[in-house]
Amino acid sequence: MTADGSPAVLAVGAAAIDEWYAVSNLPEPDGGAFANEVTTAFGGVGANVAVALDRLGRDAGLVSRVGDDEYGRRAREYLADTGVDATHVAVCDDSHTRSLILRDPDGERAIVTAGESFRGLRLDGDALAAMADADAVFLTAYTPDRATRQVLDRVESLRAAAAGEPSSAPALVFDLSGPVEELVGRGTEPETIHRILHAADLFVAGGVAAPAFFGSAAGAVDRIAAAHVSATGSRRGPRGGRTWPRAVLTHGADGMTAITGGEVEEFDAFDVETVDATGAGDAFTAGLIDRWIAGGSGVKGSEGRDPEERDDVATGVRFAAAVAAINCTARFTQPGLPSRSDVEAFLAERDAAGRE
Repeated sequence: MTADGSPAVLAVGAAAIDEWYAVSNLPEPDGGAFANEVTTAFGGVGANVAVALDRLGRDAGLVSRVGDDEYGRRAREYLADTGVDATHVAVCDDSHTRSLILRDPDGERAIVTAGESFRGLRLDGDALAAMADADAVFLTAYTPDRATRQVLDRVESLRAAAAGEPSSAPALVFDLSGPVEELVGRGTEPETIHRILHAADLFVAGGVAAPAFFGSAAGAVDRIAAAHVSATGSRRGPRGGRTWPRAVLTHGADGMTAITGGEVEEFDAFDVETVDATGAGDAFTAGLIDRWIAGGSGVKGSEGRDPEERDDVATGVRFAAAVAAINCTARFTQPGLPSRSDVEAFLAERDAAGRE
């Protein structure tokens, strides 16, 4: 927690219930399939990132909206068993947000989301006030546009008030979580995403979402690099430095593209035996927030590093890639999220193998 008890990282996003169907095949139009297993798990991009940071020892809070039904009650009970601060999770009369996930034997998936609770999210004064004391605010593109604009306006006003002292304003982290067609009517609108592209300290996009929004993978790199170059003239990231703002485009097992201050660099992913890649992108984003944004602050039970210290690009990407890789070795999203000691052991083992 920060000095006044506010979470060091505020994640704005859904705390969803995922209903998993292990199906014989993904059905074609007018086709069918058989589910040989049905399982319920906890998900939602916002909750995934908050819980991942909590597992890494960070103080994290969630800003969300849940239904006052069976699904919503289960989500609240689950959050209460984590270290995530749920002070700003509102309860409403709408049906709780949940996803139906069909997964075939080869790991291919189809996802259908229902429930109005998160679509109705609006930030109240207390949630907006808490951002003033946070190290970072995380947003997903699945956040309703009105709520996204509330957050963006608040962060920009805090930056204006902290002119000349950027470390006193929260960093803004944005995840372009889905392609544009999935966001229509329920997520952040393209015009707002363009604003965020020029305002975010850290912009993350997946291998499907980035080409869908920017037109192509190459177009995504070019557009983001250009936005970074224009931003460095007036703003140098959450703690200063020539390599801010930063962005990472993820390509699954094919690695990552990091764009830092307009410079582009490619990185490999770790090779692991993947059991379930669901939520790997959320785990990766949490790892970047941990290494690049949060610094030494907010590590429970430890004085940590100097709060002004931030990992260099390669070290941060490697740590985040390890968080994602470990997460892929367990079923569902949140059960496999690693602790800091898990990640350090994983990296030490890979280092040792590389020296042999």
